[in-house]
Amino acid sequence: MRFMVLVKASEDSEAGAAPSAELIEQMGRFNTELAESGHLVQAAGLTPSSAGARLLWFDGDAEPSVVDGPFAETKELVAGVWILEGESLAEIVELMKRAPNPDRQAGTVEIRPLSAEL
Repeated sequence: MRFMVLVKASEDSEAGAAPSAELIEQMGRFNTELAESGHLVQAAGLTPSSAGARLLWFDGDAEPSVVDGPFAETKELVAGVWILEGESLAEIVELMKRAPNPDRQAGTVEIRPLSAEL
């Protein structure tokens, strides 16, 4: 079963601030462990929302409206993702509890099973 792990954005990530060298090093080791254990399918960080766009469909509209970033409400944005393979949500939760946070920053990681492929 595959799971998407969403790392919620912060003011720093939305400002385009680079992670600390320590975090980059620890995250590299963590991702290597996930890959070697067979859990890692893909991992990526995202650029700030100022580099993105949203498409909005309204009732009756044939074409979506395009809204360029940046977007408000940092707490609702995503700064990075992992796609992980595992047997259960509990297994992935236990794996992600080991994710590094050397700077002890407040944050949120959301874990959701992927539905069947379309």
